[in-house]
Amino acid sequence: MRFILAIFIALLTTTLSAEVIKSIHFKNLVHISEPVALRMLPFEVGDDVDTKMIDKAIKKYFKQGYFKDIWVSFKSGNLDFNFIEKEMISKVELKGWKDDDEEIMSSVVRIKKGTLYDEKKIEAAKKRIIQAITQKGKIDSVVEVETKHLDNGSIKVTFVVNVGEEIIIEKLRYTGVKNLNSDDFNEVIANKEHEFMGWFWGRNSGKLKLKDLDYDNLRIRDFYMQHGYLDSKVDKPFVRVNFDSYTADMSYQISEGEPYTISKIIIHQVKKVAKDEELRGVVTLEKGKIFDIKKFRNDADKIKTLIADKSYAFAQVVPDLKKDKKNHTVEVIFKVMPGSKVKIRNVIISGNNRTLDRVIRRELYLGPGDMYSLTDLKDSRNSLGRLGFFDSNTIEEKRINNSTMDLIVKVKEAATGNIQLGGGYGSYGGLLVSIGVNDRNVFGSGISVGVKAEKSQTSKNFSFSISNPRLNDSDYSGNFSIFHSSYDYIDYTTNSDGLSVGTGHRFTRHITGFLGYSYSKNSYTNVPNTIQYTNQFFDSYDKSSITTSVKWDSTDDFYLPREGFELSQSLEQAGVGGKAKFLKAKTNLGVYKGLKDYIGFDAIFRYKARFYNLINDGYIPLAEKFYMGGIGSVRGYQSYSLSPMELYANGYDTYKGQRVRRIGGSTTFSNSVELSLPLIPKAKMRVVTFLDWGYIADNVTANVVNNNISRAGYGAGIEWFSPVGPIQLMFARPIGQQPSDKTSVFEFTMGQRF
Repeated sequence: MRFILAIFIALLTTTLSAEVIKSIHFKNLVHISEPVALRMLPFEVGDDVDTKMIDKAIKKYFKQGYFKDIWVSFKSGNLDFNFIEKEMISKVELKGWKDDDEEIMSSVVRIKKGTLYDEKKIEAAKKRIIQAITQKGKIDSVVEVETKHLDNGSIKVTFVVNVGEEIIIEKLRYTGVKNLNSDDFNEVIANKEHEFMGWFWGRNSGKLKLKDLDYDNLRIRDFYMQHGYLDSKVDKPFVRVNFDSYTADMSYQISEGEPYTISKIIIHQVKKVAKDEELRGVVTLEKGKIFDIKKFRNDADKIKTLIADKSYAFAQVVPDLKKDKKNHTVEVIFKVMPGSKVKIRNVIISGNNRTLDRVIRRELYLGPGDMYSLTDLKDSRNSLGRLGFFDSNTIEEKRINNSTMDLIVKVKEAATGNIQLGGGYGSYGGLLVSIGVNDRNVFGSGISVGVKAEKSQTSKNFSFSISNPRLNDSDYSGNFSIFHSSYDYIDYTTNSDGLSVGTGHRFTRHITGFLGYSYSKNSYTNVPNTIQYTNQFFDSYDKSSITTSVKWDSTDDFYLPREGFELSQSLEQAGVGGKAKFLKAKTNLGVYKGLKDYIGFDAIFRYKARFYNLINDGYIPLAEKFYMGGIGSVRGYQSYSLSPMELYANGYDTYKGQRVRRIGGSTTFSNSVELSLPLIPKAKMRVVTFLDWGYIADNVTANVVNNNISRAGYGAGIEWFSPVGPIQLMFARPIGQQPSDKTSVFEFTMGQRF
């Protein structure tokens, strides 16, 4: 086109040097209006024009990006501009790799419908696609572009991708390693040597990750510096690729040097705002010990947090090292520049379309007029997360000047009202289905209301509850509930009707206490005539009890915590009136740790434990004793199926050929180790593996023949934040199963904390 234009201009110069324009016309102009096109011209009707002026006008139109071709005709003073505009893209598709993935379309392809077809942009998109695939370790990828002109004049663009091959690292060598074990480098590097059965979880697949290739040598050097080798050098890896087999050999050249010992630790405050002893108290590095760069960084962060907690929000801690290469010692220096104290001017809440502002503000430990504290800021984020009202929350610091800032709290509302479902299938109880409706944040007030109904082959439960965690926005809470339950054991049914009321108090930001009262009437039905009513075993009874509890909770989220722990202790004293007389103690522990900083992706480690104990103060009804099995204790066994037994001639259970009946336990301990891994992050779906172990025994009943029961289970499951609430699907297998055990291979719940 440019060649044709040059010929046209050359011909035009032979006939036109300068001529007066009588009229200007535009043909096939769509994206620019004629008045705008006229204003863009360096001349107007009545002016003398020459070829240079026309050429300048054409170039100016081309720069707008709308046109594929432009030419002019000039006759008898009439100047006509002719345009061929670029086609509009009405549809964009990606085939063969990440087919029509919205995130890839927006971040990699970046060609949107409604834009004009531009060859340069199309070629740039092809390069980005190949680059993205290459970063995943696949080479020789090919991207072709197919275009289709549609009836409406627009164009459909399809990127057809032929994904290349992955490169597998067959050999990984280190030269110069003397004092450290090169196998330990696998803890920090991304590109690792292929191992046998590399496809299996926990094994090294050997896939080449190009995006990490420039950083692995730095990671190895950082590992050396964690062991004091401050003079270590790690060259970038040399990679030799065999394109016939798509395998690679990789090697590193390493110079270790000698480890450095800490000779002195200096903390220099540009302006003294804290006692030196206070700052030294958070430093973990020690004089005379080998230097560790990881501790060095952590110590700098701890010093900054300590200073920031004294309202110096813009404090800086500049770490420095002074090496003595001759003696291989190092002086560690922390230069503290606190700046000015900072006060909170205003706290702005945004994103809460449903939850009231006051419900959010009462969880914040910083408000207008308060002095800044970094710990208070972090605790405020965690407190909002523990509510369970929001999918996410952030608190941004907006600097006004050196001594003032605003806090902008941004929340993303979550669905707090949901239908709760639960269930499972076991060899004893068959199919279990439970349903409930609750809202933990009614009308955005923070008040929780719930109605639950459960029905299975073995149980029926109905309940209504209401609770307010902050009565009148205070540190006091209140709750009330009424319930009816019925559970069919093998040889009898228990029935219970009752109510409970209680109040709690938040003593600190992590510690809460509770005091409650409950009353229930309990009876047994469907007891066969052959069973004798001995030892008050099936006597109806009423229970009047007082419960006290205390709980520590420092977790960062209600449903899916990634840090912190929770520890609770409760005591229930029955016998304040009523027939039942006992003391029941329950201890629960949960520890949560996100592993992203250690392994590079959002894995979560969990440890959960519970210890329950029952002391006889006169009469312990059968229904008040403990049972083990199912979600919450030991998976792989049916819920409440594991229990001590006593000899009983008319019992429906058998143990070692003898008739027995289950009597529940007075002591039980169970714990579980879990690892939760991201499965489909976009769908908020995770996979979890677990190992459970528990113990149950009875020391208040005579003639116990199957006491001291110890069982374990293992398995995997799905954790999913579905549109109707959090769902758990658990598949388990028992360990140490006995012939009399009631097993369960599958259970599910909805609405519960992971």
